[in-house]
Amino acid sequence: MKITKTKLLDCVVIDPSVFGDVRGFFLESWNAERFEEHALPTRFVQSNVSSSSKGVLRGLHFQWPRPQGKLVSVLVGEVHDVVVDLRRGSPTFGQWEKILLSAENNRQIWIPEGFAHGFSVLSESALFSYLCTDVYVKEADAGVRWNDPTIGVDWQVNAPLLSEKDAHAPLLADIAEDRLPVFAA
Repeated sequence: MKITKTKLLDCVVIDPSVFGDVRGFFLESWNAERFEEHALPTRFVQSNVSSSSKGVLRGLHFQWPRPQGKLVSVLVGEVHDVVVDLRRGSPTFGQWEKILLSAENNRQIWIPEGFAHGFSVLSESALFSYLCTDVYVKEADAGVRWNDPTIGVDWQVNAPLLSEKDAHAPLLADIAEDRLPVFAA
């Protein structure tokens, strides 16, 4: 397993070891001992899978309070995965990172608590998997507008297919400070 730091504090890309032959491949998508060695989470309480078609954009989602850390990967297809640091007081607050995730590269991203997350689907379809450190809590569910100009994410999607919730999410500047996660140094 190879861990690569991103420009966002605490957010890392994980390239698992892949063992393949003529039959296919095997990879370990999560191992508590290996994750603990790299100071990554060893406890997940919810597992989610979503299916999306080409041009779908999901995000930017987060939970506060009751934040969720997420270990994400793509099982089928290809996406641009985007994370935004929303932790008040973080040196990388408001900054974003985009990583290509696909069934071909088997790459994962560890998204710490306090980050917004989203992805746009590049392939005909995508099957997206994520493990969460806390359960979904409707009252804590929140989002930031996908095209917030102060964040400036380059999604590389001209006319994304959005949910009503995502299309009308607030701009970062319009979110009350107490509704944003707090950076713990």
